[in-house]
Parts: sequence; C-alpha cells; structure tokens
Amino acid sequence: MGGAVSAGGDNDELIDNLKEANFIRSDLVERAFRAIDRADYYLDEYLDNAYKDLAWRHGNIHLSAPCIYSEVMEALDLHPGLSFLNLGSGTGYLSTMVGLILVVPGPFGVNHGVELHADVIDYAYQKLDSFIKTSNSFDKFEFCEPSFVVGNCLEIPPETRHYDRVYCGAGVQKENEEFMKNLLKVGGILVMPLEEKLTKITRTGGSSWEIKKIISVSFAPLVLPKHNTNGKPKTIPLPRYEVRTLQDWARICIRCTLRVTTEGGDGQARGQGSSFSVGRGLAAAGLHKYGPRFKRRRVHRRHCNALVLATRKVVASSGISPAPLDSNNNQEGQAEDEEMAGETARRPARGSRRPARGGLAEEEPVEEEDEEERQEEEEEEEKETGELLRPQPMVNVLRERILSLPLPEPLKMYLLYYREK
Repeated sequence: MGGAVSAGGDNDELIDNLKEANFIRSDLVERAFRAIDRADYYLDEYLDNAYKDLAWRHGNIHLSAPCIYSEVMEALDLHPGLSFLNLGSGTGYLSTMVGLILVVPGPFGVNHGVELHADVIDYAYQKLDSFIKTSNSFDKFEFCEPSFVVGNCLEIPPETRHYDRVYCGAGVQKENEEFMKNLLKVGGILVMPLEEKLTKITRTGGSSWEIKKIISVSFAPLVLPKHNTNGKPKTIPLPRYEVRTLQDWARICIRCTLRVTTEGGDGQARGQGSSFSVGRGLAAAGLHKYGPRFKRRRVHRRHCNALVLATRKVVASSGISPAPLDSNNNQEGQAEDEEMAGETARRPARGSRRPARGGLAEEEPVEEEDEEERQEEEEEEEKETGELLRPQPMVNVLRERILSLPLPEPLKMYLLYYREK
C-alpha cells in the first residue's frame, strides 16, 4: 500500500505532499512528522526510497507507507497523558512520533511496543538511541520514550492493564478482533487493519463499540502464536508502568523555564495546550516548532530604474540612457545628468518622480539604504562563491542556553537528555 502522494526531495517536502493530499490534517501530527526524518530509519543502501510514499521491507525490518502512518496518527487522536500500545512496533518510527505528543505540558503518557522479532527490537533501540543523542529536533520537545518487548502480541495475558490507544501493524483476522478490542479502556481507540480495511474502533462502553472504516490497505497477517509442548500458549509480560522520578520532573521544568525565558521574559509560555509549545519568540530565535528546518537565501535581482522610449521600443536599463551626441561628439545634457545623479545620491528619494528623456516619468526605487547595502554584500558573496541558494541551519537556542549554564557537564548532558544507557 502506498504511492498515494508524490515523492519528496526531503522529509519536509514529503510532509507537504501528505498535507496537500489531506492525509495529514492536524498540527500535532504535522509537527511530529516534521520532527523525525523518515530517512533516519532506513538502511544506507535504501535511502533513495526514503521520501517516497511506499512501504519498505528488508528482512524482518519493515516500514509502512507514509500515507498509512499519517492516517493512523490522525485516527488515534493523540494528546498528552494517554497510554499507547503499538502491536508490531517494528523500527519504532511510529512509536517515536507518538512519544513527542504524549508528554508535557500535560502529564506523562505511557508508550509501549510489542515486536515479534528480536533483531527488529535491537534495530528499534539503536534508532531510538540515535534520535535521543543526535537529533537536533529532540531538544525542542519533551519526550515519552517508548519501551519495547519481544513477543507475539496474541500472547498478551488477558488480565493485562488496558490502554487508551492501541495500534496493530499487521492484518488482524476476524477471530482475533475481540482480543484486540479487550486491550482498550472505555473511551479508548483501536486502529488496525481488519478485512483489508484500516479500521478505527472506539470503545464507547463496557461492551459497546463504534466502528469506522478508513481506507483500503494490504498488510501481512498476524503470526499465530506457537504452543508449548504441554499444549498451553505462553504469555509475554508487557513493559511496566513506571512513575517518573523527581529528576525527570526537574529536568522538564528547567527546560520549560528556559523556553519561556527565551520568549522575552514575559513569564508566559505560548501555546501551552500542546506538547509542541515552542512559542513565537523561541521559534524566531532559531528553535523551529517543526524541528530542524533550513532557511534559504533569496536570490536578489536588480530592478530597472528607468524606462526609455527610443525608436518606438521600450528599453530597460539600470542607469540613465545615453543622450545623442552633439557636433563636438559630446553628449547633450551630460553635465546636467551628472549634477542630477550627484544630487540624488546626496538625498534619498522615496517614491519621487522626475521627468525622463522621451517624455516618460521615471520613478525612483523605494528602498532603505541598509537594505541596499545588505543586498549588494550578499550579491558580492554569491558571485565569489558561485552559490545562489545556500542552506543555513537554524540555531538551537535551548541547547545553547543549557550549555552556557554554570553547571557540571554531566548535569548539562542530562538536561539535554544525553545519557549512557
């Protein structure tokens, strides 16, 4: 399943295409997708396909098409403080995006995953560790870190705790539908492929359900559990619900305080209803709310300053057109032109008009002197380097502020969420 939208040149362009096709409809989902580069979850030899709307599989490693993940994220209706269970968690790409929504400024959520293959769990933890330690976008958000266990999701014991949100990344047979439903709390949402349809099931009561078909999909079916020699199925324990430590809360409070003070000292964090509340001042200072973005320099072009009518043609030029020569091979009005040019240089013109040769009115450009100087400097630099558009990375203000604090180095690393496993 996939190919519903055009391929992108990078992660942001892929997200733009998903938005245009209406697969991404909410700000929270958009920001989660932009914060995590899909290519980071690909093997190096397959990076050419990272921004295509296609599923990818290599051995046991598997990623669904971006349009599927976006529909799943929208259907789950995520917000801070929820508990989430990902059945068939795979590379952890979806769980990591969900983790950016489940925490702060609301309460901590729960982010659990079950995966059948041990090698895929190792791959997921490798990618998770890389995201935490190297991603520039990570310091812009708080994070509900996912925990994964190896096992068959159909071997989850029936007495396990229920979850607010559940997603299954494999085709569910009709006989296993009730098992999946019973993993939900009342009011919870289950999203899974059921009978070739991505299906959203909301638990409205103890034994009442609301079912909605979303889109047609094609998923590999769930692997049925194997029995032990005594004929009884084995069970797998899910990750434990853990109460966050005082150190975790202190770290979060310090980071949030640094974000607020970067706003300009108003003491109010903007957009606190969202786990992505970076604020306008902080974003303007370099912490983009969507994660690592790049601004590109504009290509400045000189505009024509004069329009000259000559032999029934309009000629555009950047200066004053030459006048006819007199009998001494001198240009008529040359002295006047030079005097006028000198006077114009001495006083800035703002939208003033003066008569030009040929009877046309010439309008002076309305530009600030500092803007002209800046453009000229950039044009000179572009001529020297031969680059018209050059990516310039945004500055991570939060990271810079933390590194400048008079604190021991290990504490700075903890505030940046760098830590040894």
